[in-house]
Amino acid sequence: MQEHLKEEGISYVDMTGNLSVTSDQPAVFLIQEGASTNPWREEHVLHSLKGRGTSRAIRALCDFRPPYGIRELAMRSHTPAPTITRVAQFLEQEDLLQRDPTGGIADVQWHQVLVRWTQDYHFITSNHTKTFLEPRGLDALLQKLQKADWPYAVTGSLATQPLGAIAPPRLAALYVPNSVQAAEHLHLHRTDRGANVLLVEPFDSVVFERTTHIDGIIYAAITQVAADLLTRSGRGPEEAEWVLQWMEEHEDAWRA
Repeated sequence: MQEHLKEEGISYVDMTGNLSVTSDQPAVFLIQEGASTNPWREEHVLHSLKGRGTSRAIRALCDFRPPYGIRELAMRSHTPAPTITRVAQFLEQEDLLQRDPTGGIADVQWHQVLVRWTQDYHFITSNHTKTFLEPRGLDALLQKLQKADWPYAVTGSLATQPLGAIAPPRLAALYVPNSVQAAEHLHLHRTDRGANVLLVEPFDSVVFERTTHIDGIIYAAITQVAADLLTRSGRGPEEAEWVLQWMEEHEDAWRA
């Protein structure tokens, strides 16, 4: 643009310090080079809670009890500090998070944050799922999982059983890195009808972080379980409300 203006004999000045002024009457020739890039950095502002990084930040803000600084939380959760900052700003605007005078996180309304997250995160559409059949039932599946030496995390209805949920699960949902390999390890049959196992390749590896080990079974973090149930069909939302109530009453048991 500057070269074009010079060729046309047009004077210019901009807010970065670039200046070119020429005149015949009176004779004037002024030129000054300023910055070549925009000095005002345009900050990326979140408009939703979609995305891998955003989800990691949500999990971290809910899993860890404040107070803490942005960098401290970033290190503890292996999440980029700028990502946590943007998510914190978003939640602060929605009155779901409070900052202290130094800019750290003073409080997080984790219950409401999880509910807000599930407006943009959905268990089925945010992850890649495949349905399978364990002919011998879910008890047989759990026995196999006790011997598993590869990454997995139980979520959904089955993950509510150690908490004392009464309703028996009809479907086991497992986060796995690779559904084909997991099905081979567990000797499951691929099916679209009558399935009782759902293998889920996750949106992010955070589903394997801060898990709980009970009786040889690895369960996803309760925050992840609650979010997954909130977005499930059928009795999923009802089970999610039960889980959220349990979390309210036992916060010391799950929040670091």
